[in-house]
Amino acid sequence: MMITRRHALLLSAGAVAAVHWPPRAHAQSQPIDLDTERHGMSAFGDLALPADFKHFPYVNPDAPKGGAFSESIGRRTYNGSFLTFNSLNTYILKGDGAYGMDWTFATLMVKAGDELDAMYGLAARSVRISDNGLTYRFTLRDNLTFHDGSPLTVHDVVWSLNTLKEKGHPIITQLLNDLDKAEAEGDRVVVARFKPGRGREVPLFVAGLPILSKAYYAKKSFDESTLDIPLGSGPYKVGRFEVGRYIEYERVKGWWGAKLPVEIGQNNFDTIRYEYYRDRDVAFVGFTAKNYLFREEFTARTWATRYDFPAIKDGKVKRDTIPDDTPSGAQGWFMNTRRDKFKDRRVREALIDAFDFEYTNKNIMYDAYLRTHSVFQNSPMMARGRPDEAELKLLEPFRGKIPDEVFGEPYVPPVTDASGQDRRVLRIAAGKLNDAGIVLKDGKRVLPNGQPFTIEFLSEEPSFNPHHLAYIKNLELLGIPASLRVVDPVQYRARVDTFDFDLTVERMGFSSTPGDSLRSYFMAQAAKINGSKNLAGIADPAVDALVEKIVAAATREDLIAACKALDRLIRAGRYWIPQWYLASHRIAYWDVFGRPARQPRYDRGIPDIWWAAEKKG
Repeated sequence: MMITRRHALLLSAGAVAAVHWPPRAHAQSQPIDLDTERHGMSAFGDLALPADFKHFPYVNPDAPKGGAFSESIGRRTYNGSFLTFNSLNTYILKGDGAYGMDWTFATLMVKAGDELDAMYGLAARSVRISDNGLTYRFTLRDNLTFHDGSPLTVHDVVWSLNTLKEKGHPIITQLLNDLDKAEAEGDRVVVARFKPGRGREVPLFVAGLPILSKAYYAKKSFDESTLDIPLGSGPYKVGRFEVGRYIEYERVKGWWGAKLPVEIGQNNFDTIRYEYYRDRDVAFVGFTAKNYLFREEFTARTWATRYDFPAIKDGKVKRDTIPDDTPSGAQGWFMNTRRDKFKDRRVREALIDAFDFEYTNKNIMYDAYLRTHSVFQNSPMMARGRPDEAELKLLEPFRGKIPDEVFGEPYVPPVTDASGQDRRVLRIAAGKLNDAGIVLKDGKRVLPNGQPFTIEFLSEEPSFNPHHLAYIKNLELLGIPASLRVVDPVQYRARVDTFDFDLTVERMGFSSTPGDSLRSYFMAQAAKINGSKNLAGIADPAVDALVEKIVAAATREDLIAACKALDRLIRAGRYWIPQWYLASHRIAYWDVFGRPARQPRYDRGIPDIWWAAEKKG
């Protein structure tokens, strides 16, 4: 899904070198001053900004308005694709949603980019939280409107939350499972009632959901893919677009939220445009021709060898590397354990052994990356060393039911000699396959039932072909016939959503305060739900129990301990073949922009807080 300052509580798109947590004194179990009006909220009650703050500290409050920003797609929405779009409804499972539609909708609150999980009021002026933490009352501001001038009311917010809970994308419906219902209380107050034991991040997720028009959808079906432009309520509205090629968003002049503290210095461009390309190399050429103005570079080869075109030499295009202080998460080939051939943990470990990261990083990626080990890579939630007392307390009830290694050092993949075919590691992998009953017959591996052991990689991204082919070569040395199937984005999304694959590449990342979102990635129930993020099909009672411990954590210390314990267990399961991560954003842009002196710590902030510099370029 797309990560923005409104939705950043769900997942994190980046990597982190070090996350510094608030002092222990701020880690109380529930927000301070319960049942009093508060201008913001966070998972553990800590807010860095006072009620009378003027603007976020990382913005330029005097940033000029005007001009245009454009970039190629490097992220995606709930139902989105990197390569195309055919729908303007991004909040359901059907269709391939256009990137950026969240610009067009207001939310109750928005996330502060400098804080781990704090949110401050946008459409909501304030929030009151009941003593038991199960009822949140959001008081709306005056004079809220949709883009057509019609009033935005509590009934629109209530309808939006209840509809998204019932008909939204599976990720949304799962995260709203702990929302009992939303209802109106008078003309100004939206009441969100949560179930006992609700996930800690669920109220934050609710506060960041789009506010839709009840009247608009009275005549339209919400759960259908469509190219009709929805009635919005946010700082931008949909402008020109061509299906599968580009989409533009136009700044709404006189938008009611423009002068609020959470929006000052932001939404500075008159037009934001996203370009779709089916090939990364073609997209790069488009950038050199100034077909779009900003690019985040995700291909190490391109970053290392191709940024020498004339506009770079003339100073018309700038390059920069900016830190990414969000948890990196895990990227890799996820093995579909719903299929019998991947059910044996020894088989999965052998497939991990067969991937030569050191060779791939050196010869394909210019030594630009570090190896991913953890689902909470480069964060305090990543397991290191032997379990401490708090972790052991969580893990001991499962001793004998989970791998013994969970109680020792956490699993890390082997380090090879970077030759591309490290015989020592491959021999170990072959032994694991033999132990699992997958033996060689006429030079090819066969399953215990006598059927050939073959693997198909599913991909929609041609730029990953070299990485796949290097891995496939090693699998063939083990006697495993492997193939790569590159399909169009629509077919890819349909197959992944219905778990019709052997292995596929995915990136999972979480906020600095993960909670209910983990259910969609790791719990047994999610493994059965089409469109969920549990691609590996993990179905382990111990994993389920630890996820619930994370969701219910009363302090940040409890949260960290439970995440470390879960990390150990997931890594012991060998559910994915770990790939790589980068703890920064590699960006290039035509020198036509202004930017604040610093970026928000936990958000890229682009294009949110940049602006057009008229005298440049």
